[in-house]
Amino acid sequence: MRNVLLVRMGEIFLKGDNRMFFIKALVRHIKKAVEGTGCSVELTQGRIFLRDITDMEDVIRRVTRVFGVHSVSPVVQCEKDMDAICREAVEMMKSLSGTFKCAARRADKRFPLDSMQINEEVGYQVLTACPQLKVDVHKPQHELNIEVRENAYLYVEKIPAVGGMPVGTNGKAMLLLSGGIDSPVAGYMIAKRGVQLNCIHYHSFPFTSEQAKQKVVDLARQLSAYAGPIRMYVVPFTELQQELYQKCPESQLTILMRRYMMRIANRVAHRANCSALITGESIGQVASQTMDGLCCTNAVCDMPVFRPLIGFDKTEIMDYAEKIGTYQTSILPYEDCCTIFTPKHPQTKPRAEQLAESEKLIDGEGLMQRAIEGIEIINIMP
Repeated sequence: MRNVLLVRMGEIFLKGDNRMFFIKALVRHIKKAVEGTGCSVELTQGRIFLRDITDMEDVIRRVTRVFGVHSVSPVVQCEKDMDAICREAVEMMKSLSGTFKCAARRADKRFPLDSMQINEEVGYQVLTACPQLKVDVHKPQHELNIEVRENAYLYVEKIPAVGGMPVGTNGKAMLLLSGGIDSPVAGYMIAKRGVQLNCIHYHSFPFTSEQAKQKVVDLARQLSAYAGPIRMYVVPFTELQQELYQKCPESQLTILMRRYMMRIANRVAHRANCSALITGESIGQVASQTMDGLCCTNAVCDMPVFRPLIGFDKTEIMDYAEKIGTYQTSILPYEDCCTIFTPKHPQTKPRAEQLAESEKLIDGEGLMQRAIEGIEIINIMP
């Protein structure tokens, strides 16, 4: 049988008594990822197998995006019989050249040959039938794996996957999602640790366009390919921004706006049963992301703020965005609310007490309440 895919888990195996909780969550996510393909998902002896696959390339693409999957291999399944195993091994290796080694694992201890004996027999048969191949047990170009379980499974190719932990096994957090490069990458990195994502986006119509809003919806949908369904909260932010612009010191506009964003996100996160906020901030990247600025935005939150990109430079973040597929959407030329009303000389060393005095110049509580009441909720599906 050749339409079988072996799925390997990563650090889940480091778990103790609660390991099955993580494994069952991973199996659920894999089943969801391959929904509609017609293949079946089977958990057996610590391995996950997908069977009855009609489009192997499509299934591999889907499964390797599931957090918690370490790698996958298309496998040949055959009887637990040395003649059958050697026959399939020769068939798999005859199109290859260079060096190889055999790596057998005998999970079924009732099988008459041990792992070393399987390696010797299969290696001899492959060398006899494939003169273009040579053995190198230290640095082989190809590794022929033979697993003897309830059946025998043979494979050569190992395709890396995203790794991490199954989404939803480590709580839920609220991602402040702008239309830029950084925040989608930050969301991806936290979701990879098993955290379910909600998103909040600030929309300043008519200063930011409907295309800018759609851009963020598209980014959330691209994230959902890895993180699963996402609930996005779109906050009308125009009135609050205009009040800040008209009544507060210009040099403080960026950091004041950021503090109100964090306050609103904090409140919406509590309502959504989230335990933390996520931002794409990196130290020193812009005026509001100095050490002093980050302290001033932290001060208005009562839950942890995760900043997975805090030590990254811009080039590293851009490379990551390319890798996960969000970069081309992020660079579309539609402004978000963070780029309007930008002061010419923003304050880089703000003090919380000075900002608190400036915030008394507006009805912050009323403005935030109206913004929250006007939230549009969009459910994003992969």
